[in-house]
Amino acid sequence: MSKKGKSIGLPVVNARAAGIDIGSRIQVAAVPPELSDDPVQTFQSFTADIERMADWLVSLGITTVAMESTGVYWIPVYEILEDRGLTVILANARDCKSVPGRKSDVNDAQWLQRLHACGLLRASFRPTRDIPALRAYMRIRDRHLEYAAAHMQHMQKALTHMNLQLHHVISDISGVTGLKIIRAIVAGERDPDVLAAMRDVRCRESIQTIRAAMVGNYTSQSTSSRWRKRWHCSTPTRSGLPTAMLRLSERCSC
Repeated sequence: MSKKGKSIGLPVVNARAAGIDIGSRIQVAAVPPELSDDPVQTFQSFTADIERMADWLVSLGITTVAMESTGVYWIPVYEILEDRGLTVILANARDCKSVPGRKSDVNDAQWLQRLHACGLLRASFRPTRDIPALRAYMRIRDRHLEYAAAHMQHMQKALTHMNLQLHHVISDISGVTGLKIIRAIVAGERDPDVLAAMRDVRCRESIQTIRAAMVGNYTSQSTSSRWRKRWHCSTPTRSGLPTAMLRLSERCSC
């Protein structure tokens, strides 16, 4: 308090700061009152509306924007604002709420704008765009690995239903020999001599042993269209990995 009884506010560090309250359907943007007659505006979450909000902020001379990291809704807003040349501060919602003096009737966007103008918000770490893209590829790659393992179990179960002892005569059913035989069975081949002839030269077991394992019990259930559709969806490509994962691996290795 000053001698005259007037409160002294916090000094303004960022005079051209704005705050945005991120939502799933709308975005509420607030700017300093002296920059616009309507300092708080609401925009839809459509891309065209977000771009219009970014153009509005740029036209007012805003140089930096603060927003809370709400779910994943902030990502397109962050990228569009960044493309407009604005410095975007991604604040943790917990940090915003922990600042004393917040009033429940104050708009969240105005509160963010005020905190950012006074330099009270700490920016969360946001890597360059290449890192999130690589992270997304790696996450999808890991998920495809999990899917591939589950699909191999489905194929193993189908082989057991037909009493095809393929896994007992070859070390890996997702190898060269295993995939050739499985694809032939899916295509309708039932002759054990034909299936055994697909043996790779590096296989330890003889053709006779593989032929004996390929004499199966092809019941109507195991050879139904439902099973064949599952096998088509489950049959991996090279080294038991789906084609999508192989492409991701090539992208990640670049």
